[in-house]
Amino acid sequence: MPPRSKRSTPAPPTAADANAARETAHEAPHPLLLLLEAGRAPWEYAALLAASPWLRRLPAGDGHPVLVFPGLGASDITTLPMRNFLRDRGYTPYPWKQGFNLGPRAGVLESCVDQVRALAERHQGRKVSLIGWSLGGVYARETAKEVPDLVRCVITLASPFTGHPRATHAWRVFELLSGQSAHDPVQLERVRRSPPVPTTSIYSRTDGIVAWRCSVNDDEAHTENIEVHASHIGMGLNPLALYAVADRLAQDPQHWRRFDAHGARRWFFRTTGHAPLRSTER
Repeated sequence: MPPRSKRSTPAPPTAADANAARETAHEAPHPLLLLLEAGRAPWEYAALLAASPWLRRLPAGDGHPVLVFPGLGASDITTLPMRNFLRDRGYTPYPWKQGFNLGPRAGVLESCVDQVRALAERHQGRKVSLIGWSLGGVYARETAKEVPDLVRCVITLASPFTGHPRATHAWRVFELLSGQSAHDPVQLERVRRSPPVPTTSIYSRTDGIVAWRCSVNDDEAHTENIEVHASHIGMGLNPLALYAVADRLAQDPQHWRRFDAHGARRWFFRTTGHAPLRSTER
């Protein structure tokens, strides 16, 4: 018998291999989830109203400023329910005041940074929390990287900051509104890196616009991922998402800990290191 050929041991994956896998592995959500988006958001708002008595039992906020960024093609009107919720909880929320979010136009990030500086000064040096919905979460992350000493924490809602840009159903809209290519490898790698402050990503496997894997932070000491049942369009109205937002804002940044998904919370939330919500697996 001829001698058996020796099997070569595959080389360990490199950082370049990991980046390539990240770029190609993510597919856009199933078209059915996209079709269901518009019909789900009104129900999530109704659920928010119904859950108001429960949400009012959350610990009162400390009044610190919170800057809220809208999603692609949206304006501050869409974040009004969230800001009203935050105000009711005892925080001081602010809109981004740059009209419709049309993508990374010239001067937008600079204006965001200037606004954070102005809010910190207005509140006698108190740090500002940043909350961004969808593309607004990318702005929140990038703003925090520019002025980390003025930012208390970053919370993103269904924000696509990693993975291939075409793993969303919004990349064509992004290119149309911004006039820029959605696939810029240098910028994508920069956006993927987490800001150096406590950073939370709230995402859903039933998101019909952004593939959920595009909203998962790398596992670092100051990052976390919280999974909820929500649509993309209704994420900022979803009572579970807002519950998680309020819980995160109440954290002392000097003694920050990841979201606790034990006890009764395990029925509604999953966090980094836990299995996905069973009913959403595909």
